[in-house]
Amino acid sequence: MRKSLNIIGNSLKLTFQELRINKLRTALSLTGVAFGIFCIIGVLATVNSLERNIQNEVKSLGSNTIYIDKWDYSGGPDQPIWKFRARPVAKFEEAEMVKSRAVLLDDISYLMQTGSSISHKDDLLQNCSVYGIIEAQMVIQPVSFDRGRFFSASEFYNGTNVCLIGFTNAEQLFGNSDRALGKQIDIKGKKVTIVGVIKKEGKNFIGWDYDNCVMLPYKFCKTIFDEERSNPILIAKGKEGVTATALIDELKGIMRQIRKLSPLQEDNFSLNSVEAFSKAISQSFVMINVVGSIIGGISLIVGMFGIANIMFVTVRERTSMIGLKKAIGAKKSSILFEFLLEAAVLCILGGAIGLFFVYILTLILSGPLNFPVYISVPMLITTIIICLTVGILAGIIPASQAAKMDPVAAIRSK
Repeated sequence: MRKSLNIIGNSLKLTFQELRINKLRTALSLTGVAFGIFCIIGVLATVNSLERNIQNEVKSLGSNTIYIDKWDYSGGPDQPIWKFRARPVAKFEEAEMVKSRAVLLDDISYLMQTGSSISHKDDLLQNCSVYGIIEAQMVIQPVSFDRGRFFSASEFYNGTNVCLIGFTNAEQLFGNSDRALGKQIDIKGKKVTIVGVIKKEGKNFIGWDYDNCVMLPYKFCKTIFDEERSNPILIAKGKEGVTATALIDELKGIMRQIRKLSPLQEDNFSLNSVEAFSKAISQSFVMINVVGSIIGGISLIVGMFGIANIMFVTVRERTSMIGLKKAIGAKKSSILFEFLLEAAVLCILGGAIGLFFVYILTLILSGPLNFPVYISVPMLITTIIICLTVGILAGIIPASQAAKMDPVAAIRSK
């Protein structure tokens, strides 16, 4: 044990001595390893962080939530776009029909979604998202409030001209969200009173942009916007424990009954699962991972040859020292281990440099992406394994040459 520690200590000492003496040569050789690690771990860190963010959003929306729309969010089963465009839009009456027939359903919401400019006095905001909602929307996709409250039952029933406003919109119109409550904004020539400010959330991968939205009671919303052109959808949520697959099967049969489709007619609606959508997005990042890994792999191969070159030069420079060690009884395995360890340490140093730049990348990306990009513990372990593997592959040939040297010939080479 003590002997092994001595070998490790001497190898580390010689490695760092090599770094001090040949700074430029070592730095150029480590660049390949550093860039390779940067590409591989940088891509993995970004993609994995994005996927984790998506999974968190899926949990908040509910894994058994189904969007009933004329559009297929995954692109559809190779159908031309005109077929989707020709489908009928969801209707308000269909929500109640589905609810009365479904067994696995917890609740279902009807949602109008369109865009419009809003204004307050001389301040104008353009391209704001406008959602016309019913009471069930709070059950399906609950929102948190920075200020104020949700619509009352009477406001839904009477179609009162009240609204909820997104945090960003409230700040841009009033300077501070505190000032928004009770104020009136103009939407399509109608005065609407703000009763609630939605807490800042950011735009999620489904497309809801609550920060820049205005929510209206459905009955009021349809008086100022064309319902047919607002791309209305139904959002169904299954009961606790019900899988998305089971809910889709039930909803498909019910929607075909409601739309009065014959057995030979194809569906004129799409059932879009949040869970399936999440998987489709995750799969789309597989290619990014592959491309990043290929680029990183090529860089690591270049780095491996650089490390191998250093090790060949190191073996040649230490030939007489190797001869002396073997002459006083050093075994082949000790010489082999010494040079392999040195190659591995050089690769780990290169990997550490690469990780440092990945860390800088995570700090840069975390702001614009609106979610934390981080280096996980498995990625650190992966980096160490990659560096050790590259180091062993780079050092195995020069280390073997050193281990097989004849001690007499090695000493005379000085």
